[in-house]
Amino acid sequence: MKNTPASVEDASKTVLVDPRRTLNSLQLSIGGAVVGQERLVKSLAVALVAGGHVLLEGVPGLAKTYLVRTFAKTLNLEFRRIQFTPDMLPADVMGVIVLNPKTQGFEFRPGPIFANVILADEINRAPPKVQSALLEAMQEHQVTMEGHTYPLPSPFIVIATQNPVEQEGTYPLPEAELDRFLFRLIVDYPSEEDEVKLLSQRAGESVLEPTTSVVESADIDQMQELRKGVFVNSDVISYLAGIIRTTRTDPRILIGASPRAGVQFLNAVKALALFEGRDYVVPDDVRSMVVPALNHRITLSPEVLAMQEGSSSLKDGASLYAGVINSIVSRVPTPR
Repeated sequence: MKNTPASVEDASKTVLVDPRRTLNSLQLSIGGAVVGQERLVKSLAVALVAGGHVLLEGVPGLAKTYLVRTFAKTLNLEFRRIQFTPDMLPADVMGVIVLNPKTQGFEFRPGPIFANVILADEINRAPPKVQSALLEAMQEHQVTMEGHTYPLPSPFIVIATQNPVEQEGTYPLPEAELDRFLFRLIVDYPSEEDEVKLLSQRAGESVLEPTTSVVESADIDQMQELRKGVFVNSDVISYLAGIIRTTRTDPRILIGASPRAGVQFLNAVKALALFEGRDYVVPDDVRSMVVPALNHRITLSPEVLAMQEGSSSLKDGASLYAGVINSIVSRVPTPR
């Protein structure tokens, strides 16, 4: 395996961005406003460099929207928030074709999806027709209207929030849309220590929101290029593939992970390796990312879901999926 740090100087280029230092700057900047969410910030950074999208799930009041807004402030990118509601139409997201009275011709007016960082707030409150309108944008990074294709800006990331599906006025996301999210991250209540810190911070009016960006677009472009060069040896690739394939044969799972899940999972572990200061992937990278990368891409059997019957806790449901995924990982031989 290679063992050269990912931030070394390329003889033919300028000094490359240091991913570890970049992540530390992000966490310090966001930590002044959002308490105790270092794990989520790291996952958002991994998704950004991996070219994936993120679904944040949790009950109202856990600062999901605030976290995404704060994260976006640290990036020198165009940010748009789309508040999803039951009366939305696809045009409210994608844009519309209108008649220009001056030219007497039709022209495309881009919708809010045409930005670098999209906050799809309460995405599961929109009807399925609107959710389906996101499929092309999330997968191909483009929008097609009336036979014309319009590319989305780069980099492009959708960070969606959703309330638990048991809540009134929500719609389950279709499997095709779920499969386009790299991660599904469960946002839980803060620890006692973090809650005391949060209340003390608010009582003293000492919230330090980011005022300037700490990551430039060029930094993200460089890190995405670095990710492409991260080395993954054949044993680790077989390990990752073994996990994906076992989800399709495990009797507890009705529908396993797709090949697209494997490709996105691989991009995520390569991005994580960069943030760990390596230009090669180790098995621990795979184990670190496996639950958020797969917990929304498998469908458990009714018998397994019955184990959760009677519990309305989102955490219990997440633990059930995590338990199944981790048991699969334990059965796949780890590379030496």
